[in-house]
Formats: sequence, structure tokens, C-alpha cells
Amino acid sequence: MNKTVKTNTLALCECGMMIALSFVLDYLSKAISGLFPNPWVAGGGITLAMVPIVYIAFRRGNLWGIGSGLVYSGLQIATGFYLPPAGTVVSIILCVLLDYVVAFTVLGFSKFFADMIKSNKNAGYAFGSFVVCMLRFLCSFLSGVILWGEYGTNWGIENIWVYSFCYNISYMLPNAIITAVIIVSLCRAIDPVTLKRNTRD
Repeated sequence: MNKTVKTNTLALCECGMMIALSFVLDYLSKAISGLFPNPWVAGGGITLAMVPIVYIAFRRGNLWGIGSGLVYSGLQIATGFYLPPAGTVVSIILCVLLDYVVAFTVLGFSKFFADMIKSNKNAGYAFGSFVVCMLRFLCSFLSGVILWGEYGTNWGIENIWVYSFCYNISYMLPNAIITAVIIVSLCRAIDPVTLKRNTRD
């Protein structure tokens, strides 16, 4: 087995492990939230599931990260797809893209955004992690406006833009902060590329 094949095989295995870990973390977060009153009855919630996808992008690069996010989105569709209220072909396609495919695939761009900050690696890790999480928020926000607006009117919020923003930011902002903090902590301790302990920032 040549070096390239061996490297790609190892990367594929690592991505598979991170995708599986994301899936398990998502399942656990849903199980735990089910034990308490859930303010996000229309979907979403606090979770650590984005951490492994963001991390593998730092570990293996943008393409592997994007691929991992895409595969993870497929698992989410297969195990928990919610049909939008309209039920039309167009609405279903938009739902698949905004709530799943694009929403999770963008997490794989974390290294791309982190590389914009070259002066400080830790700041780059934080920036990259936070930005991709907020891009996922943007997907959910647009989906809420386009597809799920009637939930807001059912709760007495006539302005669907306000409803979607408030609903989605309420869980995505904490998720973005939590993900960034965990990623920085991990990468600050151990370099994600070499897996060697960092002796300095």
C-alpha cells in the first residue's frame, strides 16, 4: 500500500469515526432534552454534535470536512426528516437543502475561515468554528422564513422574520459559542494536524 492510499484510508476512517460521534452526540442531546421541558418544539436544540465535524475539518482539511458534513446531513435526513407544512415538491427540496444538506455541509468550511486569521492559531480556530455555526444558523433562519413561518403565526408572532430569527438564534448562538470553546480547547492542547501536544499557543 503506497503512502497516498494509506493516508486517504486513515483519513476516511477518521472521518467515519467523527461522523458516528456526531450522530451519537446528537442522539444523546435529544434524549437528555426529552427529560426536561423543551422550548424548541419545532426542531433544534443545544448539542455538541457539530464539534466532531468542525474538528475533522481542522484535522484533515476542507474537502474531508465538507465531505463529512455532507454524509452527516444524509444520516440526519435518513433518521429524522421533518416534512415542511406546505408539503410541495419545491418546499421539500428547499427543506432538504436548508435544514440538512447545506446546513451541515458548511461546517466543513471551518478551516477555510480559520486560515483567514494567520496571526494567531487559537483565534483562527475560534473564528472558523463560530462562523460555520452561524452559517448553519443562516440556513435555519432562511428555512424558518420560507418554510416554517406558520409556526410563528400559531404562537402569535405575525412577523415571520422576527419569529425565525428569535427561534433559531436562541439555540444556534449557544451552540456556536460552545462549539468554538470546545474546539479551541482541544486544538490548543493538541495540534489537530500532527496530534502532538502543543507546548505554546
